[in-house]
Amino acid sequence: MSSIAGQATARAFCVLAPNASMMTLDGTNTWVLAEPGSEQAVVVDPGPLDEGHLRAVLDHVEQTGRRVAATLLTHGHPDHAEGAARFAELSGSGVRALDPGLRLGDEGLRDGQVLEIGGLEVRIIGTPGHTSDSLCFQLPADRAVLTGDTVLGRGTTVVAHPDGRLGDYLDSLRRLRTLAAERQVSTVLPGHGPVLADALGTVEYYLAHRASRLAQVETAVEAGFRTPTDIVAHVYADVDRALWPAAEWSVRAQLDYLGEHGLV
Repeated sequence: MSSIAGQATARAFCVLAPNASMMTLDGTNTWVLAEPGSEQAVVVDPGPLDEGHLRAVLDHVEQTGRRVAATLLTHGHPDHAEGAARFAELSGSGVRALDPGLRLGDEGLRDGQVLEIGGLEVRIIGTPGHTSDSLCFQLPADRAVLTGDTVLGRGTTVVAHPDGRLGDYLDSLRRLRTLAAERQVSTVLPGHGPVLADALGTVEYYLAHRASRLAQVETAVEAGFRTPTDIVAHVYADVDRALWPAAEWSVRAQLDYLGEHGLV
């Protein structure tokens, strides 16, 4: 685990947004990507609509002698995407995302796509689950992956029911585990929290955590707990109450998953 903000890999620099909270941890990580020696940069997740932060991102790009060639979004939650339109205005770049409603310009993003910008290679990985439009961005040259909210630098993430679906999320984690097991990825560059140097261990922990929570929810239902609110109070009793509303999203997603598989 490393510090937050600053140079994380040879091609990735983090500018931390000033929107810390229990849900966003230390704030949103806005990533500036560039091939060493290139005059072009890619910005991932400009973050909230905070003028100071957006200008700080642009200042960093310009101070390195580069210009913003593209702005990419891992997903559409406001803490990642709210500032995208304003940043596009400031930088003169378009906005590329899976969701057409978030795009500025004609170009979107899709699973399996490979972008080459100023010599930088970015592979687009469809990772739905946290949200239906969640993407991860692989940097093969750094053996790194930008995960948005699919994997966080600290703690675990929420399946944002009803848009997020647990089955999709588990499939996405398994896909990331395969990349890590095949040594294509070793470093996680998350949307919140510090950089993680053990991609395989992190994803395996996430899968084990999800399996444990799912078993706890199934047991709670068998014990007579029926509503998501009651299940959260029982299963997430050790979690800060301020996070219970978010936990309820995940419980609803887990109940849907158990129902789809005939387990409740």
